[in-house]
Amino acid sequence: MIKTFRDLEVYQESYKLMLIIHQAVKKLPVYERHDLASQMRRASKSCPSNIAEGWAKRRFEKQFKTHLDASIGSANEMEVHIDTARDLNYWQRDFCQNLLTRYQQLGGKLTNLQRNWKTF
Repeated sequence: MIKTFRDLEVYQESYKLMLIIHQAVKKLPVYERHDLASQMRRASKSCPSNIAEGWAKRRFEKQFKTHLDASIGSANEMEVHIDTARDLNYWQRDFCQNLLTRYQQLGGKLTNLQRNWKTF
């Protein structure tokens, strides 16, 4: 049974991904720590934060869906940042592929939640 946003699978996964990203950005070159790393930290935090805020406003359908849209957008943004880290050889390809797969799955689950939110 879902009692709080913390019970949502999408929240749990997005939070785990945020923790992984925050550890991984420490391995970026120094000159990327204020640019790419900062963008990654913000986008990865945005996913679980918007899920939590949206859940609090779920009785207002439009606001709830707006927050889920923002979370989906941040997951998509993370895919671009991960591609960048991979293609600039900052992170290993298999590490990036795992993250990309997880963010793509997260985006799909968020879309499903957005479509079927009344059943939660």
